[in-house]
Amino acid sequence: MQNGRAHTLQGVNAGINMQKALTLTNMPKFKTIKKKVNKDILPASYKKLLENIKTQARAAQSRAVEKVNQEMVSFYWSVGKAVHQKLDKEKWGNAVIETLSKDLQKEFKGSLGFSKSNIYSMVSFYRTTLENPIFQSLTGKLSWTHIALLLGQIEDKDKLNFYAQKTVEHNWSVRILKYQIELKAFERTAKTQTNFKKALPRKNEKHLSSAVKDEYIFDFLGLEDEFSERDLEQALLKKINEFLVEMGGVFTYVGNQFRLTVDGDDFFIDVLLFHRKLRCLVAIELKIGEFKPEYAGKMQFYLSALNEQVKRPEENPSIGIILCKSKKRTIVEYALKTAQQPMAVATYRVTTELPKNLKNELPSPEQMESLFEIKEVIFQSSTGKLQNPKESGKRAAKVTRKKAK
Repeated sequence: MQNGRAHTLQGVNAGINMQKALTLTNMPKFKTIKKKVNKDILPASYKKLLENIKTQARAAQSRAVEKVNQEMVSFYWSVGKAVHQKLDKEKWGNAVIETLSKDLQKEFKGSLGFSKSNIYSMVSFYRTTLENPIFQSLTGKLSWTHIALLLGQIEDKDKLNFYAQKTVEHNWSVRILKYQIELKAFERTAKTQTNFKKALPRKNEKHLSSAVKDEYIFDFLGLEDEFSERDLEQALLKKINEFLVEMGGVFTYVGNQFRLTVDGDDFFIDVLLFHRKLRCLVAIELKIGEFKPEYAGKMQFYLSALNEQVKRPEENPSIGIILCKSKKRTIVEYALKTAQQPMAVATYRVTTELPKNLKNELPSPEQMESLFEIKEVIFQSSTGKLQNPKESGKRAAKVTRKKAK
């Protein structure tokens, strides 16, 4: 009986195994056909819903990143406080901080946050917030990388607050912040020549004085040494985003060669912007030479006409910025003394030369000549077209030499 039952079980198992084999090997395979949805027959509200979900997802991601950043900055501040107290009360030395850094990096492998230099940055961060409440109020809106860069390069309190404030206002990346520090944006703003104190209400004067610079850097235009006012205007319009960032980031573009008609005569403002915080029009005049006193009189006329013809009732009075290639400060000072309309006189610089550290990395004209000879030989062997590689290399070297000067 038991033997019969055993044989029966063996038969059942054999049948199951055979069924599996048939299922795996002999059964025909069917392709899964993905049915494409015809987007033309989707509901009318589908696209709107899709965009809403995308917008909400991006907003959620942004909030999450911001939250993580705030937690990290808060944590680094607390570490800075704890280490500061040990340095201050127990007189910890450099060797202890180095050991602390190594132990923390051993525990949190792959993290650069506990390097010795970063720990000292945390201490500096804590100490700075004790002495500078303005900077402390801004740190919750800055990333730790921004904070470390600022503390590592700037000691002056006013300068530190300036760059922190501008980073928050204009959402500067770390790269842009570093670039603005290198271009001395603070110094260029501090020396601005305006009559805003006399011609604007105090609340507006404060906002605008920090938005106008004494010198603007238009190194993104790619202009040659000689250019016309029209060339400058067209180059700025082609790089309008970069132009608005350099102007301060609180402006929007209204138009160029903006027409004003007075008593049947037409007058044209080179570039017209709108200041979003002050809610006012900003007329910009572009000059390729040195500032002349009559430019201020012309700007006064433009601003009067804008206020009468273009400005809306809810907007503030228009302001003007005269951009010149150069200026003499005393002449500007005298011209602005008698000006009743709010205006600023600034200079601009179009950088065409490469920085010295990059010039050294360029090949010499002789190296370029040899390089082009080699490339010409390769090209000729592949195409069968024969040219004089020596002449080709010389032409390329001459162009390189001209650009590098």
